Amino acid sequence: MNLVELASRIKAARMSKGYTLDRVAEISGLGKGLLSKVENFRVTPSLPTLAKLCEALGMSMSELFEGLDDKPKLSIVRANERKEIERDRDQSDISYHALAHGRPDRNMDPFVLDVPAGGGRREAMPHEGEEFLIVLRGSVSFEYNGETHLLKEGDAAYFDAEVDHRVFNPGAKDARILCVFLGRPM
Repeated sequence: MNLVELASRIKAARMSKGYTLDRVAEISGLGKGLLSKVENFRVTPSLPTLAKLCEALGMSMSELFEGLDDKPKLSIVRANERKEIERDRDQSDISYHALAHGRPDRNMDPFVLDVPAGGGRREAMPHEGEEFLIVLRGSVSFEYNGETHLLKEGDAAYFDAEVDHRVFNPGAKDARILCVFLGRPM
């Protein structure tokens, strides 16, 4: 199942109702922190959690899951069709642009990340799975397990994402990265 798409659907349903995370927490009895992690695809929600979320958002589980298992042979996402995914805005000012949202049931999640000058993720954090990144433009600092590495245009890294890591840009120019998550994303 595509957890990024599931998280996006949950957030879209909440926003379409005009609910804040506090409001959904109040209605569902779930913690605001958990809800934030679900929406930012940091945790995989259990079925009871999903049932409470669906009830709070006035939707059925079948509506939430509809089409998530569709797997077209080919998915083309044009440059103007990229979908911006908001993630951990309190911890990062990186913009994530989904490149494969046309194929809901996928094993990889490729994104173009725009890392503003002087910006990036503030704290190193782990997540499940593996990750690959390549710097397309500019340069960034890549912190992995407490060590910081300078990555310049064309440099790449492939790593176990279950170790604390982050990307940040201490430079004066914006940077762009291609990042691919394998397994349970972010």
